[in-house]
Amino acid sequence: MIQRKQSIWLLLTALFNSGLLVFDLYRWHETVNGADVVQSLRVTNHYPSLMIALVLILLPLVNLFMYTQRKRQMAMTAFNMVAVAGFVAMLLGRVGHTITEMPAAAAGTYWVGAVLPVITILFLILAIAGIRKDEKLVQSMDRLR
Repeated sequence: MIQRKQSIWLLLTALFNSGLLVFDLYRWHETVNGADVVQSLRVTNHYPSLMIALVLILLPLVNLFMYTQRKRQMAMTAFNMVAVAGFVAMLLGRVGHTITEMPAAAAGTYWVGAVLPVITILFLILAIAGIRKDEKLVQSMDRLR
């Protein structure tokens, strides 16, 4: 049963969340000793962010193999969506704190790592829709017995 559509969405969620460890979240330019230096916020530079990112990678992978318990899988996917939303909120808080601490960071831009959690929320919504569709199919088959 791992060949289902929601399994693809959950796998893509884990892959995109692993991109958080690779890509920057926020970048800005600073002038240090007359040279222009690119500074960045990364998940790997902040221990709590790193722990949450690792959980965001592992949750969909664990959820992927819970295909026999669809209701629990749906609840775990919803929890994963809440965790991703919490990570986005923490990301925005970190960027806001960085901007107040370093005025040069105000001219920075969000980078690829900041977009990945938003994309994973869309994948999780698609996974919930697939799980719900499977649950309805199983319930309709049970009625025929």
